[in-house]
Amino acid sequence: MNDRLDKSEAEWRAELTPEQFAVCRQKGTEPAFTGAYWNTKTQGTYLCACCGEELFGSDAKYDSGSGWPSFWKPVDPARIGTEVDRSFGMTRTEVHCSRCGAHLGHVFPDGPAPTGERYCINSVSLKLRPTDPAV
Repeated sequence: MNDRLDKSEAEWRAELTPEQFAVCRQKGTEPAFTGAYWNTKTQGTYLCACCGEELFGSDAKYDSGSGWPSFWKPVDPARIGTEVDRSFGMTRTEVHCSRCGAHLGHVFPDGPAPTGERYCINSVSLKLRPTDPAV
């Protein structure tokens, strides 16, 4: 799934929940410690909630204490796009799905080895595909 997926705002609104639309298409943020995956230990692959692209593996997930799911690397760096975010008087690096452009969260340089990166991702922008289908 590497081909670019472009849809209109109306199409995204029709397919996503209001919370998903606000976060993924309007660059919002869910409150810390409220998302479905911030404390999940289930093994599997985290997909983009908008287009299904595989983004992060549970093997790279860790507890950063931030209240959002945190990963030290994506499944494939080409599946994550970045851009400078200067909102709220800060300079951060926004991350988005390279396939559909969905806002995922931000990446910070304070993560664990070996990358030193912390991908701080909104749960609502993800869908977990468990390794064990019985989960």
